[in-house]
Amino acid sequence: MGVVAKRSSMTFYSGSDDHLSHRVRIVLAEKGVAVDILEVADGSQPEELADLNPYNSVPTLVDRDLVLYESKVMMEYLDERFPHPPLLPVYPVARAQSRLWMHRIEREWCPLVEQIVAGSKKDAEKARKELRESLVGISPIFEDMPFFMSEEFSLVDCCLAPLLWRLPALGIELPEKQVKPLIGYMERLFERDAFKTALSEAEREMRT
Repeated sequence: MGVVAKRSSMTFYSGSDDHLSHRVRIVLAEKGVAVDILEVADGSQPEELADLNPYNSVPTLVDRDLVLYESKVMMEYLDERFPHPPLLPVYPVARAQSRLWMHRIEREWCPLVEQIVAGSKKDAEKARKELRESLVGISPIFEDMPFFMSEEFSLVDCCLAPLLWRLPALGIELPEKQVKPLIGYMERLFERDAFKTALSEAEREMRT
């Protein structure tokens, strides 16, 4: 996969079709970080992962003696460790607002995705309907700004892009006439070089 440029002291244990791993891979690609990416298939974690991460889960980022196993912490760490290009605003108020948006995505939309993937048929249909309606509802915000509540691509977009990429695989079809601004936003995200670089083979197949 494309992010690996040379042997690095940084290793990323990544789920091949996991949206939390995907968001971190986008940050790595945006920053151009040299990292060894080890794809971990569900249920076949390498032995060393349990020693590194008490939850034996992906994503897990290892940078020398530091081990991180929460995706938002990884994203902010990478943004601070590799400051160019910045993926959070400079000013404290705007940074706090971005963090709140990330928190809301985590609390409101990520559980719906998990419900669609792993829930009962009834629960999955309910979650599918709720996520679709939420996305239709936010579409107008992209009429005035190219990215999520911002003129600049940010960590919030890194959280949203993997969810939006997975919509067809989740069985969610958006009403195109109602969500033209959102579709334009999605096209801008998916055309970014870093987004393309960050895709695993499994993720590429989601849209073929």
